[in-house]
Amino acid sequence: MTLPPLVEPGPDLTPAQIDRYRRQITLAAIGTLGQRRLRAARVLVIGAGGLGTPALQYLAGAGIGTLGVVDDDVVDLSNLHRQVIHDTDGLGAAKVDSAAAAVGRLNPEVTVETYSVRLTAQNVVDLVGSYDLVLDGADNFATRYLVADASEITGVPVVWGAILRHHGQVSVFWPGRGAHYRDVFPEPPAPGEAPSCAEAGVLGTLPGLIGTIMASQVIQLVTGTGDPLVGRLTLWDEATSSTRSLRIERDPERASATRVEVPAAADPSCRTGGPTTDETLDAPALRHLLPTGLTLIDVREPWETAAGTIDGALTVPLGELMERGAEALPGGVGGGEVVLYCQGGSRSARALEHLRPAWSGREGHLRHLDGGYAAWVAGGPEARQADL
Repeated sequence: MTLPPLVEPGPDLTPAQIDRYRRQITLAAIGTLGQRRLRAARVLVIGAGGLGTPALQYLAGAGIGTLGVVDDDVVDLSNLHRQVIHDTDGLGAAKVDSAAAAVGRLNPEVTVETYSVRLTAQNVVDLVGSYDLVLDGADNFATRYLVADASEITGVPVVWGAILRHHGQVSVFWPGRGAHYRDVFPEPPAPGEAPSCAEAGVLGTLPGLIGTIMASQVIQLVTGTGDPLVGRLTLWDEATSSTRSLRIERDPERASATRVEVPAAADPSCRTGGPTTDETLDAPALRHLLPTGLTLIDVREPWETAAGTIDGALTVPLGELMERGAEALPGGVGGGEVVLYCQGGSRSARALEHLRPAWSGREGHLRHLDGGYAAWVAGGPEARQADL
């Protein structure tokens, strides 16, 4: 359905702007009036990662006047195959700064407002409320629910997207005009049910495609053109090159959000059953304990350990450990001091939960490394040496 333009037009275009945007101004649906709306628009992009980076590039190219970018991460080598707004020279830089520099090179007319912070219940409403539209490219459920609630409180529409392995999803959640994120996803999946890209893998083309579709939705909403995905959820299967669209509706029994609330299952600080403080080590603590002769288990896949591992670690992939249990470990269920680790900490946490019942009553500790190998490598020069 065609919706009214989200943004009022800004000032008349200069000759240079007409020349820059000539190809899309030529489209009757856009014209100079639509381009003036784009130039006046304020769009907040959540995440300068797989979905946010292609969207930022195309929104900057299209002439969005102000782009806000929220991300508290830094550029890592493993990002570059899909987060193509970043490059090798930017390794270690804040993603928001790397993205802002790239946008500036592409279109100096675009104002970029950067927020190198993690969204919380305390800051999300004010941040969302200061923009016309949000593009949610977050990679975690906690942030998605925060943004969804802030959207309903402020009335600001959200262009939402998500990817997993070969599958992508896109929709538009506009309060009062269609379904809300919580209508489609009332509760997040249980911990461990939805792996991250680091665990599941993804081709760089998939977030590129989904992020570009999200950018297209932003342009349609700002200019009031086309048939945006309000009340619809589009699914893309990269493996079969197929797509389908589902009609989604508001749950009449769901009360509208009046405050920001993250479901417990989506908030790592509220999860039950996960590793306790006593079952968790950080990288400095592990470095201190290594000389004591503990058993270190790397639950990553062999191709991952080939890129670097902690000296002395034994590789027992998570799949094997989940199938065989404690019998997959050296010494079986004999106990002892055992520390599990993976790339970022999520797989080792799952492994610990799975092994905990068999460890009950045994001597020694079963623990996991918070932040995983990534935290170990970032811990200091001697840690980095293990990755050479």
